[in-house]
Amino acid sequence: MAEKKKPGPSVKDPEVYEALRDDGASKEKAARIANASAAQGRSEVGGRGGKAGDYEDRTVDELRKRAAELDIEGRSSMNKAELIDALRNH
Repeated sequence: MAEKKKPGPSVKDPEVYEALRDDGASKEKAARIANASAAQGRSEVGGRGGKAGDYEDRTVDELRKRAAELDIEGRSSMNKAELIDALRNH
């Protein structure tokens, strides 16, 4: 089994970063959460969230708007399932 590459020095909580990456989070998202947990404490960061509804409950137009906010390329030609996948894995 290959050894995992350590995150760069900008990641302040490598343990949280690696756990998030193992769960499928993007590098950007994992770093953002790991750095927030290092600065504010894991329990503080872990208590956030849960306010947004499921992507499946949104319309294609709403998903495209969110994809535009995240600058996801090709969003205008994506169907709902593709938009959801792109948003979850950006």
